[in-house]
Amino acid sequence: MTRFTFIRHAESVANAGGITQPHHAIPLSDRGRSQARELAETIDIEPRTVLVSGFIRTAQTAEPLCSRLGLLPNIEPLLNEFSVIDPALIDGMTGPQRKPFVKAYWDDPDPNRRLGEMADTFAEFEARVVSFLARMSDLPDGTVIFGHGIWFGLLLWRLRGRTAGSVADMRAFRQFQLALPMPNCATFSLVGNKSHWTATARTVSIGA
Repeated sequence: MTRFTFIRHAESVANAGGITQPHHAIPLSDRGRSQARELAETIDIEPRTVLVSGFIRTAQTAEPLCSRLGLLPNIEPLLNEFSVIDPALIDGMTGPQRKPFVKAYWDDPDPNRRLGEMADTFAEFEARVVSFLARMSDLPDGTVIFGHGIWFGLLLWRLRGRTAGSVADMRAFRQFQLALPMPNCATFSLVGNKSHWTATARTVSIGA
């Protein structure tokens, strides 16, 4: 059996309600940097391999742990979070101002809709997650994955044998994803092999 650890990134400026930035460039907030340092000091893992997405907030979350262990993280674009809307369409908006746009998207989901040039379709996003799932059994045992909340929600959804290729599926997935306990620095163990994987939330509590 192979065991991985998945960690959602620490609090980002966007999580804290900050002004819109390009998806890949959203950094951690001051609180998030503190969370990342606390995570590195308290989590009981010594991985051989650390993966981060192409979004800077995952690299910044991983940096204190990697520094402590003398590791360099590997960037894995398949871990990139779902980019719902092109930042250019919501430029200058705060978190509360962005919420109606996100709500409108999920109220009327379409797997093939693209909200601007720099946004994903949900079908593209699902294909990334499925591609990563197909490669999981090739990763070294003990790999630590720093990623994103919606991304991990869809991985769990797929592990349950569900798809999200229709409007009804997307609505059902969204309800599932919103119900997940996924605060910043949420940590899960993934155990399995090519035919079966299970996920269990780990009791790692990270404060401010």
